[in-house]
Amino acid sequence: MEHAIDIGSRKPSNTGIVAWSRDIEQVLGRVVELVTATLVAIEIVILFVGIVARYAFRTPLLWSDEVASILFAWLALLGSALAFRRGEHMRMTAITDRLVPAARDHLETICTSLSVAFLVLILPASVDLVYEQHLMLTPALEIPSSWRAAALPTGVGLMALFGAMRLLQAADLRRAAVAVLTVMLAIVVIGSLAPFFAGLGYLNLLIFFVGFVVAMVFAGVPIAFAFGLATFAYVSVATHAPMLVVVGRINEGMGHLILLSVPLFIFLGMLIEMTGMARAMVQFLASLLGHVRGGLSYVLIGAMYLVSGISGAKAADMAAVAPVLFPEMRERGARAGDLVALLAATGAQTETVPPSLVLITLGSVSGVSIAALFTGGLLPALVLAIMLCAVVMYRYRNEDLSGVRRASRQEIGRALVAGLPALALPFVIRAAVMEGIATATEVSTIGVVYAMLIGLLVYRKFPWRLLLPRLVDTAVLSGSILFIIGTATAMGWALTQSGFSQMLAKSMAGLPGGAGTFMAVSVLVFIVLGTVLEGIPAIVLFGPLLFPIARELGIHEVQYAMVAILSMGLGLFAPPFGVGYYAACAIGRVRPDEGMGPIWGYLLALLAGIVLVAAVPWLSIGFI
Repeated sequence: MEHAIDIGSRKPSNTGIVAWSRDIEQVLGRVVELVTATLVAIEIVILFVGIVARYAFRTPLLWSDEVASILFAWLALLGSALAFRRGEHMRMTAITDRLVPAARDHLETICTSLSVAFLVLILPASVDLVYEQHLMLTPALEIPSSWRAAALPTGVGLMALFGAMRLLQAADLRRAAVAVLTVMLAIVVIGSLAPFFAGLGYLNLLIFFVGFVVAMVFAGVPIAFAFGLATFAYVSVATHAPMLVVVGRINEGMGHLILLSVPLFIFLGMLIEMTGMARAMVQFLASLLGHVRGGLSYVLIGAMYLVSGISGAKAADMAAVAPVLFPEMRERGARAGDLVALLAATGAQTETVPPSLVLITLGSVSGVSIAALFTGGLLPALVLAIMLCAVVMYRYRNEDLSGVRRASRQEIGRALVAGLPALALPFVIRAAVMEGIATATEVSTIGVVYAMLIGLLVYRKFPWRLLLPRLVDTAVLSGSILFIIGTATAMGWALTQSGFSQMLAKSMAGLPGGAGTFMAVSVLVFIVLGTVLEGIPAIVLFGPLLFPIARELGIHEVQYAMVAILSMGLGLFAPPFGVGYYAACAIGRVRPDEGMGPIWGYLLALLAGIVLVAAVPWLSIGFI
């Protein structure tokens, strides 16, 4: 299944300068691939050694997290550069695919030019960020923080260079020149209209974060660059904020240490497939539920419920499950769009399953008991899981199982014995977290070591020749996901700095109709917020404002927390804006437009579940 479409024409050309640029690109790309593969391997080693030193020898390595954070910043940005070179940054192609070839090539060249323009525009501020960070020292190693910050201009510069080479290698250089001049003219025009935009107030939010983003996304601009361009334009012409702050938010969004679990769980998923663990696991699950219509879809929903909360990042949860189940589900005739739609829906469904960082953050900023939140989060997620299962049951009610034979008890038993080492992996990972052996960031390395040992000693399958390509693929996929998160973080910051959050809280406090109206409006508001803000930033910004209003209206704070988090989860995974949806597409290697249709049935089921949680307090507080 094709994962991404190149965002610019790259047909061969025989001119000397084009051939020279192609050679440079290939050499540079190979060097970056080797560096990123090495970074992934080093991250795994450092984190695992840190676990062993702390747990086995009671001698924690004070520097390990700091080194891991610095290397992670470089991994994220260099991975983004490789994703740009390969054309694997997620984008919407539903409209562009329907255009005639000439129009499609022209539009893709413009999209490439827009992406390069964004990179060139933020490059100076990225360099300034390095200078600012040079004045600060890291706590453990006592080295300048610029070592970490330097990853941003390096990655941005490489992406800009790869983009420029792509334009230079275009089949029609005249078309490429026209596209570049068109983008430059658009930038000049928007900049000259700064006094006009400055007087529009909140209307700018609709213009830039709805109008601009929608137009660019459906034109085929990669999602991350659409978010970044809209934010850059808004901050430049409608505010007085320095661009250094925006770049800092991109850097912060991409480099949060908890997100280190994303590439490590992605690599774990690839390793499970390489070692034969995935096949053993799926064979057992298929023997158990293969004769049921939609059987493996139920397994996907249950698996996400079990692994959710282990890593602290939904992208990491999806990366741990999808590589195991998707190949078998495809072999059974499941369409790519259906798979990624259900994967995204399960990501939204499990937002309240503990130990959830969103729950922890909410408790810390709102004063709600974290233990109560952990207890109250399990049943609402189960309610949403039942809703998703109902959709699966309906969609697969006519599935043809004539060629599927129900496994005997002996076959199920043999499959269980063969798959037991693989099936134990999620429980090993969860036990490591719950027993305090490893943090949510580190625990994936235990899974990696476990998978390698099982592959070598039990299944006796470990193709070493695939190790380097899989490490590179891990960096590329991680970079494309993390760059979306980074630009989305900057966009969320711009929204909150506009005063939008305070205005929204004041408006909701004055709603007529009491608790029922407030709860209904809260569901809608948090769905919308979830499309532009991830759970933690949204909770930090809106929790202190809205939770006191809920208490005054007699709404139990745990119930309100569940409704808020699940609603934001729905928004986070709802296209065309939800960042989580594009992360699911990247992990499943499915084009975003393929899942646009199937996902709406699942989202409606999730909405019905959220309404039920909002209407029945016992579902959230019955076991507190």
